[in-house]
Amino acid sequence: MEIVFIRHGQGEHTLNPPNSLKIMDANITDKGRVQAKALFETYPLNQQDLIIVSPTRRTIQTALYWSKTIECEIIVHPAVGPRMFPMLPASRAFPCDQLLSKEKIEVDFPQVSIYQVNSITWEQGINTLSEEEFTAIAEDFMEWCIELNKSRLFIVSHDGTITSYRQFLGESNLTRKDFLGETGSYIAKFDGRK
Repeated sequence: MEIVFIRHGQGEHTLNPPNSLKIMDANITDKGRVQAKALFETYPLNQQDLIIVSPTRRTIQTALYWSKTIECEIIVHPAVGPRMFPMLPASRAFPCDQLLSKEKIEVDFPQVSIYQVNSITWEQGINTLSEEEFTAIAEDFMEWCIELNKSRLFIVSHDGTITSYRQFLGESNLTRKDFLGETGSYIAKFDGRK
């Protein structure tokens, strides 16, 4: 199966760091909306496609603008929520990476589905999990992706999260220099074996 990881469009939280990293529940910017809509040129969607998104406003908005002309399924899943890379103490987590509650998602984005998972708390997500804890979550998540039986699957997430999954899938010596740009993509061929 082919898994296409896509970083969300430009968000308000990236406009004036480090101060803007304190913005909670950041929207995508006007530029981010243009970037999200342009994804359709690179990755045209059809009704059979599935987009899995992080429980943040900017990732959900990116997926919705990208899929605006096609009714495909969008599932919010905390296993692709924000994740620090490299790992730092939990006290260094940014407010912009706080997850939306399930209730907030249901109210603000009724057109998406929420995956009910018990192994990840919606308050913490995967942002500050140890490598061992993240690996267990990533293994479960990848198994779930395989069970979906899609030839290609899209995941809209965050730079640190995507880099963490790339490392999980076997890449090594990754640094922040390997982060994707806004709406950048990484394609992984995955056959269920790590």
